[in-house]
Amino acid sequence: MGKQSGGPPLIPASFFGIVLGLAGLSNAWRAAHSTWGMPAVIAEGLFVIAAATWLLIVILYALKWAWAPAAAVQEAEHPVQCCFIGLAGVSTLLIAQGALVHSRPLAVALFILGAGFTLFYALWRTGLLWQGGRAPGTSTPVLYLPMVAGGFVSGTVAASLGWKEWGQLAFGAGFFTWLAVESVLLLRLYTAEPMPPALRPTLGIQLAPPAVGAVSYLTVGNGTPDLVVHLLIGYGLLQAMLLIRLSRWIAEQPFGPGYWAFTFGATALAGAMVHLAPADAGGAIATLAPVVFLLSNVVVVGIAIGTLALIVRGRLVPPATTPHRPFLR
Repeated sequence: MGKQSGGPPLIPASFFGIVLGLAGLSNAWRAAHSTWGMPAVIAEGLFVIAAATWLLIVILYALKWAWAPAAAVQEAEHPVQCCFIGLAGVSTLLIAQGALVHSRPLAVALFILGAGFTLFYALWRTGLLWQGGRAPGTSTPVLYLPMVAGGFVSGTVAASLGWKEWGQLAFGAGFFTWLAVESVLLLRLYTAEPMPPALRPTLGIQLAPPAVGAVSYLTVGNGTPDLVVHLLIGYGLLQAMLLIRLSRWIAEQPFGPGYWAFTFGATALAGAMVHLAPADAGGAIATLAPVVFLLSNVVVVGIAIGTLALIVRGRLVPPATTPHRPFLR
C-alpha cells in the first residue's frame, strides 16, 4: 500500500470492494445454511472477517483524508477512481445487514449512516456525470457503483429492517439507473477502443447489477420465484459466462486488488439461486445453484489468497493517482 513517510497507508477507495466480496460470501453461506443446512458458523465467521475488514478500511480511508487530503481529492476527481468512493456507503449497508441478526439498534444505526452516505454521494457524482465532458474511454462498469449498487443494496437492507416500501423505492432507483448506464457501457464496449489491460478487471462489476438486483428484488418483493427474478438470474448467468469467455483477455492485467470486482456479483448470484432452490426442486435453478455456490467460493477464496500473497510480498499497492495513468496495478 502507498504510504507517506511516517504516515498511515494511503489506501484507495476501491479497497471497499474487498468488504463487498466477504460480506456477499457470508450472505451466500447464510442462504446455504437455511436451504441445505450448511454450518452456520462459516457464515458468521465470514461476517466477522468482513466487519473487521470494513472497520480497518474505514479507519485507513478516513486517515487518508486527514493525512493526505490532496491525494484523496485527486482520487475523488478522477474519472474512474471516483466511483469507488460510493462503495464506502454500500459496504456499510452490507455490514448493517449482517449485523441485523445480532443487534437491531446497531443495524439501524449503520443503515442510516450507509444509506445517507450512499444517497449523498450518488446524487453528487451523478450530478457531475450529467454535466458531460467525459472521455468515452473512461466509461467503465464502475459507473454502476454509486447509484445502481447503492440503490439495490439500500433496498435490500431497508426491506430486511421491515421498511419494505422504502426498499421498493430504492430498488426502483437502482433498477432504472442500471438499464440506462448499461446502454452507455455497451455502446463504449462495442464501438470504442479496447479497454487497456489496467481497466479490464472492472468488467467483473458487470455481473453485479443482475445478481444484486435479483437479491434486492426477492427482498423487497414476496421472496418467491417468478418470471422477473428468473430473468435477472438468467442475465446474471449470461454475464458470468461472458466473463469466463473473456478471462484470458482480462488476465493480461496482472493480479491485484482490482480483481475483487468479480466477487460481489458472484456471491450475490449464488445467494439468490441458493435461496430459490427449494421452490424449484428439479428445475434449472435448483440444478445450477450448487455449482454457482461452489464457484463463488472458489472465486472469493482464490482472490483472497492472492491478496494475502501480495500483502506478504509487500506489493499491495494503491491505484495510480494521476488522471491519465492506470488506476489498477
